Amino acid sequence: MSEVPRSTLIVDAHADSRSAMARLLAQALPDLPVCEAASCAQAEAVIARCAVELALIDFGLPDGSGLDVLRTLHAAQPQARVVVISLLDDDAHVFPALRAGAFGYVLKDRPEVELVAQLRRIRDGEPPLSSSVALRMLQHFNGLQNGAAQDPNAIRWGRRATDQPGGVRADLGAMLMGGRSGGDEPEVVLTERETEVLQRVGKGYTLPEIALQLGLSRHTVADYVKQVYRKLDISSRAEAALEAARRGLVR
Repeated sequence: MSEVPRSTLIVDAHADSRSAMARLLAQALPDLPVCEAASCAQAEAVIARCAVELALIDFGLPDGSGLDVLRTLHAAQPQARVVVISLLDDDAHVFPALRAGAFGYVLKDRPEVELVAQLRRIRDGEPPLSSSVALRMLQHFNGLQNGAAQDPNAIRWGRRATDQPGGVRADLGAMLMGGRSGGDEPEVVLTERETEVLQRVGKGYTLPEIALQLGLSRHTVADYVKQVYRKLDISSRAEAALEAARRGLVR
């Protein structure tokens, strides 16, 4: 039996948009062939015959939503990285995409050089996330935090191992991760350097920017990011931004 071909996948209803995404992939991941789909049905056909390394998916499709494709790919090939690339950065699109398993969320109206740089981060295990999307996540998180401050029965931020599980942190985890909250687990302790890296990731800095700020190599910073993600059991920049805000590192 022949080996299933590896490829990248672009899912967008508009030909000019698919061409623009293909240029991004040619620069970010030039070693893999690009498959294109203009509908859910076409995307499902590609998923059935190819091993997808990375998929760039927009929402509006003639026979459904890009979220349908995201869920189908995530179920069939959980190892595939899916990045939503869209003009939409509202709550109604960002949060459902993250819950469905999106590895990143970038806005297609950003400069091409910025989008290519974001996609290249995937090689370092760093999910791409547009700054405005990260800001929306933090604003939402801070909104929940302010609501908790007015509730005398709510669990305080900076949860301790002796605190009861649940509360706003658990609600947020359930909203974003489909139920994973870790409310009954003790706080994960990070080293001083790991905390510095998490803080800067939460603020939206790139790996080269963090390396320059901390006087480290880009490779060393990438290693720290991986350590932090592993310790916190997270897998996206969005989750890192939320955790940084929860710990009071981003205000």
